[in-house]
Amino acid sequence: MTLHSRTTDTIRQWVVFVSLIVAVVGSLIGSGALGGIPIQEAAGGALRADATLIAPAVPAFSIWSVIYLGLAGLAIWQLLPAQRANPRQRQLGYLVAASLVLNAAWILSVQAGLLALSVAVIAALVVVLALAFRRSVATSGTGWIEAVLVDGVIGLYLGWVCIATVANVAAWLVSIGFGGWGIAPDVWAVAVVALAGLIGVALAIKGRGRLAVAASLSWGLVWVAVARLTGPPFSVATGSAAIAAVAAVVLVTVIWRVRSVRDSGRSPEPEIAYPNFPET
Repeated sequence: MTLHSRTTDTIRQWVVFVSLIVAVVGSLIGSGALGGIPIQEAAGGALRADATLIAPAVPAFSIWSVIYLGLAGLAIWQLLPAQRANPRQRQLGYLVAASLVLNAAWILSVQAGLLALSVAVIAALVVVLALAFRRSVATSGTGWIEAVLVDGVIGLYLGWVCIATVANVAAWLVSIGFGGWGIAPDVWAVAVVALAGLIGVALAIKGRGRLAVAASLSWGLVWVAVARLTGPPFSVATGSAAIAAVAAVVLVTVIWRVRSVRDSGRSPEPEIAYPNFPET
């Protein structure tokens, strides 16, 4: 390893770690622990569980504790000297760092009541995480620690942010008085939930049955169903659509997971040597 590559790798490692600190401080502000307004009460309560038909119930947000714990583990693990020249970390490091900074930016934009800006920020976050997910799928790690801290954490992060994005967009549209062009709110909600389910199916196929992304996306959809079937605003149609979306995501994920495991264990077919016949 040259001195230049060693230096650039070290810079990348510390950028990821510092970005984690930024994200953690942002999350503490978002929770109200550092004097900020809790996210669900910020922006006039636009992101409360009863604000829109797409909003998940409050317990859904406990997944952030798992995601932050995983991100902390990833940031510390990639800081180890043994991971300095890890090819996957070279591909993923700055994307992880960008996602952490965008996470903090999203919290601050909501705290400031700038819902339109929060939509743009969370859209950028989805794009960054989708790129990280794509790169993690295209490359293979070594050992279960990397599988958990890299593939697992990125998958959990992406799946949940997909749900958070549709909820954020719905909250913003309601806040600006969007009337739905005369289409009933239940119809819009079912369509959005179906879209989230299709995204989950696409990620299951693209990720060849990655469990983490399906787990967090399904977690979010389950709590959308709980919120709509047990509290205002009630919507049996939305709750039922969310349950159906979960079933589709889980089913497709399991199918592709089984296919992926089967294909990885399949021995390559032996090459067949065909005789060369003289041309006539």
